[in-house]
Amino acid sequence: MAVIQKYGKTYNPDLVCHKDNHLPAKIVPGCHKKWPEHNTSWSRPVARIWTVVLLLGTCLLYCARVAMPICAVSMAEQFGWSKRESGMVLGSFFWGYCFTQVFGGYVSDRVGGEKVLLLSAAAWGSMTAFTPILAHFCSQPILSMTLARFLMGLLQGVHYPSLASLCSQKVVESERGFLMSTVGSGSYLGTLVIGGAGSLMLDLYGWQSVFYVSGLLSVLWAYCMWKYLLKGEGPIITLESLGSSGAQSKLTKRHWLRLLKQPAVCAVIVTHLCTASTFFTLLSWLPTFFKDTFPDAKGWVFNVIPWLVAIPSSLFSGCLSDHLISQGFDTASVRKLMQFFSMGVSSVFTLLLCGTTTFPWAVAFVSATMGLTTFSHSGVSVNVQDLAPSCAGALFGVMNTCGAFSGVLMVYFSGYLIEATGSWASVFALITTVNLLGLCTFLAFAEARRVDIDSTKVRHHNIHI
Repeated sequence: MAVIQKYGKTYNPDLVCHKDNHLPAKIVPGCHKKWPEHNTSWSRPVARIWTVVLLLGTCLLYCARVAMPICAVSMAEQFGWSKRESGMVLGSFFWGYCFTQVFGGYVSDRVGGEKVLLLSAAAWGSMTAFTPILAHFCSQPILSMTLARFLMGLLQGVHYPSLASLCSQKVVESERGFLMSTVGSGSYLGTLVIGGAGSLMLDLYGWQSVFYVSGLLSVLWAYCMWKYLLKGEGPIITLESLGSSGAQSKLTKRHWLRLLKQPAVCAVIVTHLCTASTFFTLLSWLPTFFKDTFPDAKGWVFNVIPWLVAIPSSLFSGCLSDHLISQGFDTASVRKLMQFFSMGVSSVFTLLLCGTTTFPWAVAFVSATMGLTTFSHSGVSVNVQDLAPSCAGALFGVMNTCGAFSGVLMVYFSGYLIEATGSWASVFALITTVNLLGLCTFLAFAEARRVDIDSTKVRHHNIHI
């Protein structure tokens, strides 16, 4: 019979329930302690259902997010906005997006990421559907739309930290790569859907229809999630639940500062910052690059093909990482391999854009770059759950906040480089430099062992047969 020795005492894991989340736990009759419900991992069939639902939710998130950029030109013509005013409306989203990352992860770690996802989706979906009404019934549409985009950023800012928290609580280590990479591909799918269907609705029914359809579909998704997956149970978040003294809340409060001093934690923050910065820069400037370099090229080619490549690439990276881990490969080595493809190999294709090339080759290089970038979903994005599953949502919020701020700054700086040098090579060289900085940091310091447990107070237990 297997016994566990810890703190000088001998335990039988089949007869005793343990409150330590690193010891085996088995609920037996008469046991007065049990795990919090949100610490129970999903079975594989349930995990697959949630993966599809979260993929659809992320797709709708981006449909709602990109609705304003698609309709900005038509709205500017109707309301008489200048370029500066249009930029103010579009940019206000990112300022709101930065402020709720940590808060969203913090709340998700305590009450469950599914509740935060549900409430936020219902809120930003409603906000999207009401956007045309706010624009028409406000005497100053520029003010109401700026405020609406800022609130959209606040409400959508909790999405990815909640996903990270939910994945760390519900998904076993060997399946996290597939879930995060699949759900992450929803952003590319949403961009494609709203780019195609949204443009069609814009031409046929006006810009209002884009907001109505994307907003109502998002609210419908939230309702179906509540009705069929959560079985109509409590999406309400109370102050009592936020202030609960459960194991996870104690762990986060006690070790938060110590956590940020860990080299592996600093590595994921720096690496995610570099990944997000380069992605935002490519996303913002690639259309302009193609228009300046190949003025006669068809816009739909370079706006669609890279995203079509990114979706299967993201799915492949998740399957590959989970397969390698299930085959016994070291988890940290797998995370580093995925990040090497994301930041190292992709930089090779980014550098190829610096030279003189034809339009088909430029599209091929950009598609390869964007496709390989998605490997980070199975690298640094999942590594935060390996390191600190007890506070993965809040920690991912810190990462995403840093990434969003640095992304905005790098987009502005890239524009300065283009004007100062008159060459796109300077921008691609900057992207490569930032990528290599993040990659070297991750390769040097990344780990996959838990660091949210105080090793001075929790000793390794010995198992005897």
